[in-house]
Amino acid sequence: MGFVDLRLLLDLLLATALGLVLLARVKEPRTLWLLRGYLLLVALAWVVQRYANLPLTSKLVDALVLACSLALAILWQGDLRRLMELLGTGRLDVLFGSQGADKLASGAVAVLSAAAGKLSQLRRGGLIVLDLGSDLRPEDFLNPGIAIDAQLSVDLILNLFTANTPLHDGALLVKGNRILSAGVILPISRQGLNRFGTRHLAALGITERFDRCLCIVVSEETGTLSLARQGRLERPITSGRLQELLADAMAQSATKPGSKAPANSQAKALAQASARGSAQVPAPTHGPAAARSGNGPSPADGPKSPVSTGRTVAKEGPDPHA
Repeated sequence: MGFVDLRLLLDLLLATALGLVLLARVKEPRTLWLLRGYLLLVALAWVVQRYANLPLTSKLVDALVLACSLALAILWQGDLRRLMELLGTGRLDVLFGSQGADKLASGAVAVLSAAAGKLSQLRRGGLIVLDLGSDLRPEDFLNPGIAIDAQLSVDLILNLFTANTPLHDGALLVKGNRILSAGVILPISRQGLNRFGTRHLAALGITERFDRCLCIVVSEETGTLSLARQGRLERPITSGRLQELLADAMAQSATKPGSKAPANSQAKALAQASARGSAQVPAPTHGPAAARSGNGPSPADGPKSPVSTGRTVAKEGPDPHA
């Protein structure tokens, strides 16, 4: 009897640990609610099967668990694919590691927002991937680009995205205060194929697969700034708004998902601290607000057409990034 009780205790401990790991990995509130409801339903099914002699109820609960499992598999297919990739490649440190281990340094927020604002004013297309702890590796990209490992700076970013240079068509990979590589070719998202250009689809594609990374997009045709996160795109934004979003992302990466620390107040404080070190550059979103740098209109961006994303924005056509 004692042996059976020990097995039951071990079973409960392992199940509880697995549930806590799953809950710790989820950040979005709605997804967290779905996962909590599903785990509660599984626990109910286990209690009914073990302690209640109710065959019909047990069958109904089992069928409900199966239906919910199929529904969640469809809703979370991207997350499940990412989980299988992590398990298959043995990258368990990313799966169980600390959320704030590789957070974006506060100094990089000011540099990135200032560089994005200047790119927007100069109408230079740009694509910057920020690794906040996803541990991105060369095999995660269609083309890993050229390794640089240089100190992050506004001048270097502007130089790398100068038109007609070898690396300006790809993305920059930034981690902390370092530019790891340039000319990176990102996977393309299949959502919004008719609404977005290739740069924006690439930003959506990388953030769909990796939940702890951001992607800054600058349209070459309109100078519009956008920020992609977890497969969603916020556009158009100014460089000031971009700075707030980056600071907020840094605050969230430094706070555990279950913590109730005031992330908004942390984000505001970080944004104010970053603003002292770098002048805030406004990003134009419409019309010829800034002079084009150099070689006239680039074929990288197509003609403008409105898209329905909650705001009136310009559509960016295909570019050589693909």
